[in-house]
Amino acid sequence: MDTTAETTAKKLYDYQQNDITALFDKLEQNPVHHRLLYQLPTGGGKTVIFSEIANRFIRKYQKKVIVLTHRIELCRQTSSALKTAGIKNKIVDSSIKKVSRKDNHDCYVAMVETLKNRINDGQIDMNGIGLVIIDEAHHNSFHKLLAEFENAAIIGVTATPFSSDIDLPMHKNYDELVVGESITSLIEQGYLAKPTTWRYDVELNTLKTGLNGDFTVSTSDELYSSPAMLDLLVHAYEAHTKNKKTLIFNNGIFTSKKVCQVFTDLGYPIRHLDNETPAAERIEILKWLKKTKGAILTSVSILTTGFDEPSIQTVILNRATNSLTLYHQMIGRGARRLPQKKTFTIIDLGNNTDRFGEWNAPLDWQHIFDNPEAYHESLSSHSATETHSMPSEMRSHFPNSLEISFDVQKAYQDALDSQQKPRIVIRDSIRQHALMCIDNSDTIPEALTLMEELSKEIDWRIKQYAKCLGRVTKNYTEWLRDDYKERLKIMIQKLIHRRGLLKTAV
Repeated sequence: MDTTAETTAKKLYDYQQNDITALFDKLEQNPVHHRLLYQLPTGGGKTVIFSEIANRFIRKYQKKVIVLTHRIELCRQTSSALKTAGIKNKIVDSSIKKVSRKDNHDCYVAMVETLKNRINDGQIDMNGIGLVIIDEAHHNSFHKLLAEFENAAIIGVTATPFSSDIDLPMHKNYDELVVGESITSLIEQGYLAKPTTWRYDVELNTLKTGLNGDFTVSTSDELYSSPAMLDLLVHAYEAHTKNKKTLIFNNGIFTSKKVCQVFTDLGYPIRHLDNETPAAERIEILKWLKKTKGAILTSVSILTTGFDEPSIQTVILNRATNSLTLYHQMIGRGARRLPQKKTFTIIDLGNNTDRFGEWNAPLDWQHIFDNPEAYHESLSSHSATETHSMPSEMRSHFPNSLEISFDVQKAYQDALDSQQKPRIVIRDSIRQHALMCIDNSDTIPEALTLMEELSKEIDWRIKQYAKCLGRVTKNYTEWLRDDYKERLKIMIQKLIHRRGLLKTAV
């Protein structure tokens, strides 16, 4: 028995051990070329798991393993993890022009393009490969290579088994999905930190979508480098996470450098990092982040994968994204748990939580894997630009009401001009909605049922009111909405009761 492998196995958590067993069982029960896709949340230890899978496979079948990644930094990290698991491996990069048939390494780690070139040149013997492991398997760059491994089993590994390209669904390239522990379960078991989320309603109408399906850097820079958004970022940081170790994710380098300057001017310890930062400087910055109390690191792109700094206490999404994967990757950077860190903070400044739901909310990954088109549609509907007009179907429920519109912003300004408290805007809006329900009903139950038809209209008015107040969290906005509905219910009952007394008196 390999003592190194035995030592590694002891470090595995129960859920990791169970998933490894399940994956191995499926490999043995299916044809050699069976393709498995394994899902596990960021922070669940995917690298540890696939390193142990590689170890067991090599020992049991005496065949070689290839691990594919999409970035050179991940190649190095993966190679190091495999060595820790006792696996003799070799990185196939641009400096390796040929892999000899007599090469005695059990495992190779390679980037997609590099391996593709070596295969095309006939420099790698594919017959000796028994298992291919694909890290971050949701990337579409991998599918071009899968056909090369006709005699090898394939295991793709990802936190989000969902392709952003509707024409390349993951079920097209994988035969079966194996779902690991959920985020909620990992939190409950003490493996991940529990999040507290603060959301701010941001107007995203100026953002444009690029060819890759996500918001363009240029329109994101224009919005997020504006004085109003920079002020909101500082406010959110100071209100919810001041002096805590923080990662700020941006969509553009211009914005990130602007953020760095603003926080520097305020005296906060902050550094900027992007994919153009020289390697030596990047290493120095990450060392600074680790040792500096209350450090803030503002970044673009580079820290979404292959970065692990458990001491991060807060993640700020200073951007909007249409990518479910990116959403989970960014937040996952703060989810590592330590003995003295059981919680972490998420600040969402891009309406991302509206788009994808809470980070730790349950997702039916099997359904998403099987029905990616339906999930694409649901994301598209959430990303659509909001415009306001009462739909004709909703309007048809209130035929007896002449006045159905209510200009929240004008009412708010009128209240300020007349030196009244802003909350009278909500009072007047509730009264108008109550009268609409009463004028089109004969009984209290009918009016309360009709009230449900106003749900979207209420959401819109609360959103407009929150914008007037400025710098209010989504948490407060949701409380306003719930309070509005409760007060509306009470007012409907009160007004109908009064009308009933008046009729009796007459």
